[in-house]
Order: sequence, then structure tokens, then C-alpha cells
Amino acid sequence: MPAMIQQPSQLFSAMATTLRNTAGLNVQVGNPQDFTAPGDQAWVLIDIERDAPGVRAADGRIAHVLTLSLQVIPAGSATAFAACDLIATLKNLITDNRWGLPAAQCDLPMNIDGSPSLLVQADLQSKAWTLTFNQTLYLGPTLLDDPLGTAKFARTWEVSNIDDPDQYTALEA
Repeated sequence: MPAMIQQPSQLFSAMATTLRNTAGLNVQVGNPQDFTAPGDQAWVLIDIERDAPGVRAADGRIAHVLTLSLQVIPAGSATAFAACDLIATLKNLITDNRWGLPAAQCDLPMNIDGSPSLLVQADLQSKAWTLTFNQTLYLGPTLLDDPLGTAKFARTWEVSNIDDPDQYTALEA
């Protein structure tokens, strides 16, 4: 069983590990700050562009709808379509991929879209392709876990104040 995740950066790490270990990709993986210039291998630059709110999970965890981008810069000696071809391969890999994270905390990617782009850094411009998608993470404690370790309940018609924890009764096992 995958370990529980606590932070969005763990998605970045899980994605990078998966991309590095996928047979046949033969890419360097990093974030935009890691890229210096095209080399012998293509680059895949992972970036988290947005963290929007979403609907809580059934267990009460808070939803983080992350917008992610994978920018592909082809190897220096590659053809003009090499980045487009790699984007197609990555799209197949991304679809239905939770990156080894627990299904209860990581939804499948949605709204996958690839388009040509340009990477501009200082005086260097590189033709690239960018694959963007949304992936929802559910982080934090579940609402089912009582901080005292005992699940409790109360019926509104049986208590005078539903917000008073002392009026709640422990659930029977």
C-alpha cells in the first residue's frame, strides 16, 4: 500500500520518479529551473501552475485541484516533431496514472491537453511542447478521525447544543 501523502510537492516527486523509471522514455526530468540548454536527451520539465479548491473527498479530506504542466524540450539533435511525439507518449502514460500514490488521496488526471510552446530563459529560446492537466489531491486529516481517537455522534433532536462535544456519544463497535 502506498504511503499517505501530506503535501503537493510529493506529487511532483512521484511524477519525476515515474518518468525517470519508465522504460523507453530516455529523458532528463526536472523543474524549469533545472534546465540550462538542450543536450543529448530530451528534457521533461514538471511545474505545478495552480492549486485550486475542489470538492472534499468522501472521508472529509480537503481537495487540492492542481494544474500541472510537463514541458518537453527535445534533444539538440532531434527533429522538429520529436517533442510532439514525446508528448503523445507522455499523454498515454499520464492517462489513468496516479504515480504510485494512494487512490484515496490522488484522483486520475483530467483535462489533458498538449500544445506547442516556447521555452524562454535569459537569451535562450527553445521550441517545445507542453502537456497540461489537472490532478486532484486530497490532503490533511479525515473528518472521520476524531482527535481523541473515538468516533462520536449526536442526534440534533436529542441534544441542546450540537456544537458541544460533551453532548456527543461514542459509537459502538
